[in-house]
Amino acid sequence: MEIKPIAYFHSPFPTKFGVPRQAGLARSLRGKIVFEPAFRSREAVRGLEDFEYLWLIWGFSANVKEDRPGKEPSDKTSFKATVRPPRLGGNERVGVFASRSPFRPNPLGLSSVKLVSVDHDARDSDGKPCGPVIEVEGADLMDMTPVYDIKPYVEYADSHPGVRSGFVDTHDKKTLEVIFPPEAYSSGLDLAVLSEVLSLDPRPSYHDDPSKVYGMYFGGHEVKFRVEGNVLKVEGIE
Repeated sequence: MEIKPIAYFHSPFPTKFGVPRQAGLARSLRGKIVFEPAFRSREAVRGLEDFEYLWLIWGFSANVKEDRPGKEPSDKTSFKATVRPPRLGGNERVGVFASRSPFRPNPLGLSSVKLVSVDHDARDSDGKPCGPVIEVEGADLMDMTPVYDIKPYVEYADSHPGVRSGFVDTHDKKTLEVIFPPEAYSSGLDLAVLSEVLSLDPRPSYHDDPSKVYGMYFGGHEVKFRVEGNVLKVEGIE
């Protein structure tokens, strides 16, 4: 079976560092789905706006070959049966099929996102028609991620409140308090969205050095920060 992208996702994250680890964690984070020319059809999305949420099937296109604590190798020539989820600190292993790890036999992602709008008359940066363009909230995709399919989210079939969720139920993920320097307010960035993203703690789960300064690219800026305890302090925005 051969699949090809029907669209590419556009988001403020040019790299995967800082991208929320699950969809819906940064609910106000917006992104756009831009179809490839062969799939730019009003008819193809007819009725889509009647749904509030969508399922996106996409590819982990930024996987690289790494093998160090907290990272899993993406070498497709060998099957890796276990992974180390960030929620478990990057040290404890679980089966790859009992995880949401991007390092899997077929590197496919599945995300539920909130539909904001469908712009049939959208134009690209050169002024050429590129609609329909779908804007969504809460996606966990980096910029230029390939999207392979879009399906509507249907509550009666897709929602299962109160079910068991494995190790996620017993390992709470705490959010951080985010502090911005005064100059951040003139950066032009939406600090409410940025704060929501940073509060999820973008650092690798096995990092805990309060003196280390991290750099995260977001919306055309490099955001430098460090974390001490439960406080993330932004050192600068360039």
